[in-house]
Amino acid sequence: MNAVLIALLVLPLLGAALTLAPIADRLALRLGVAVTGAALALSVALAAGFDHDHPSRMQAVTDVAWIPALNVRLHLGVDGISLPLLVLTALLSLLCAVYSTKRLPSGEGVPGARAFTGLLLLLEVGMLATFAVLDLVLFFVAFEIVLIPMYFLIARWGSGAKVFAANRFILYTLLGSAVMLLGFLLIGLNAGTFDMTRLAEAHGSGLSHTTQVIAALAILVGLAVKAPAWPLHSWLPDAHTAAPTVGSVLLAGVLLKMGTYGLVRVLLPIVPDGTATFAPYLGALAAVGILYGSLACLALARPGAKGDLKRLIAYSSVGHMGFVLLGIASLTPTGVNGALFANIAHGLITGLLFFLVGAVKDRYGTADLDTLAGTTGAALYGRAPRIGALLAFAAVASLGLPGLAGFWGELLAMYGAFDPAAGLSRPAFVTYMVMAGLGTLLTAGYLLLVVKRVCMGDPKQPAPVAGLSDLKAYEAVSWTPLVALTVVAGLWPALLLSLSDPAVKHLLGGG
Repeated sequence: MNAVLIALLVLPLLGAALTLAPIADRLALRLGVAVTGAALALSVALAAGFDHDHPSRMQAVTDVAWIPALNVRLHLGVDGISLPLLVLTALLSLLCAVYSTKRLPSGEGVPGARAFTGLLLLLEVGMLATFAVLDLVLFFVAFEIVLIPMYFLIARWGSGAKVFAANRFILYTLLGSAVMLLGFLLIGLNAGTFDMTRLAEAHGSGLSHTTQVIAALAILVGLAVKAPAWPLHSWLPDAHTAAPTVGSVLLAGVLLKMGTYGLVRVLLPIVPDGTATFAPYLGALAAVGILYGSLACLALARPGAKGDLKRLIAYSSVGHMGFVLLGIASLTPTGVNGALFANIAHGLITGLLFFLVGAVKDRYGTADLDTLAGTTGAALYGRAPRIGALLAFAAVASLGLPGLAGFWGELLAMYGAFDPAAGLSRPAFVTYMVMAGLGTLLTAGYLLLVVKRVCMGDPKQPAPVAGLSDLKAYEAVSWTPLVALTVVAGLWPALLLSLSDPAVKHLLGGG
């Protein structure tokens, strides 16, 4: 299985290299589908060969010397925490590649499909590697690989203020990564190793309390930028608004998860004392982020606000990722399991939402909610009923309807806050839980308002464009897996929790 994991990382890298050859644009797009499809097949094979009886044990391990002078090793492996994220990344990459064969972003001065496909595959390499590496230096390298491809996807294939949004994205994330690297170096130099499994087994022993606090602060700030945690989130709405559809899907579906995954993989087991010091503050920022994201979405959704649908979904991500951060801040197995479940649910649901909003924008030529809704509503139920139904489905899944994937993560995160780990202030975390509960009500309010304004209305009123088309074949292929998995995860949460729970307990216990 270690060969399968290595192939999973090498294949997209080889595909990206092939796009440097002078091949036709159509062939480049097909190459992207073939490579991402093969990567998904490898991730499924990895999941099939995974020992589900021992999900807390690292499997498919490769551990060889890479930079002996710095004691840095090429250490790869997967457990019950990283495996679902690897499969999610491979799936979303394939769906984006399939979608791009028919809806390749275009614009003045934009390169062709070869460059787009090459950047998409390079982005997949960095995303997959982030969830597979077990060395702090390698984690940083993988964390950084994704920045350049995403920068160009926004700056060259985006719309509106795309260069400004791309510059803001890379400046924020580079600064956060630099601070995170300082924390990694502090740990590695004091512990004598950058190996994440050895550091997790030590569970902070060998690192003084002061070292743990300083390292935890640096790593927390760096990862919070990518998560994104309020108030370090301000790059996100601009990036989502300007990014092409597939860029928004991968940014929300995977890149945000890299930050929260790092919190679970690095902070919780390696610097537990430092993490416990900052957990109350992380919980407070998470609760504020939940309310802030929901209120921002309500402001954008109201009539007359000229709210952009993509920007609204971006702000909703700030709120939803707040639940992930709240679960992690509780330092309990229940809360961390909820955070990991919410990670996957958010990737599925918000990925679907960005696909749908991109489709609406392609048809209407705008994502401005007031322009779409007109005086009575955009009437998608009457003009494009399948797209309207899918948008309503994604909205109710996002607001946490029981039976769909969005429900379980938020519930478990709030339950973790209700009974946080020993040493944390229960009154404070119960307050955070109440704030999060209020956030769920506000989330339902703005999403139902969006459904009302976009899906309902009089189909006989003059439409912004004539001949509005309904769901197309390539869209059905790209979106159906996300719909199906949202239902499956909602009805069968044990599919994910049975993988993550033993691994989380292992990490929290010093494994």
